[in-house]
Amino acid sequence: MPSINVSLKDGASADQLDAAKKQVTDQGGKITNEFKLIKGFTAEFPADKVHSLQSNEHLNVEADGQVKTQ
Repeated sequence: MPSINVSLKDGASADQLDAAKKQVTDQGGKITNEFKLIKGFTAEFPADKVHSLQSNEHLNVEADGQVKTQ
């Protein structure tokens, strides 16, 4: 399963983050890391279900990966 980062957009409530976490686990995913500085998490999530999170207007969803500086 690919890893994805999920974070709340500005103005979204903590309840919407909790709902996203529940959606991940209900659809066979696993939360692997919860962020402390921003409202979000990393999860292993089935690739064929990612669209269900991406369609949520309160969430930013992106592939998890290594970040490099120049």
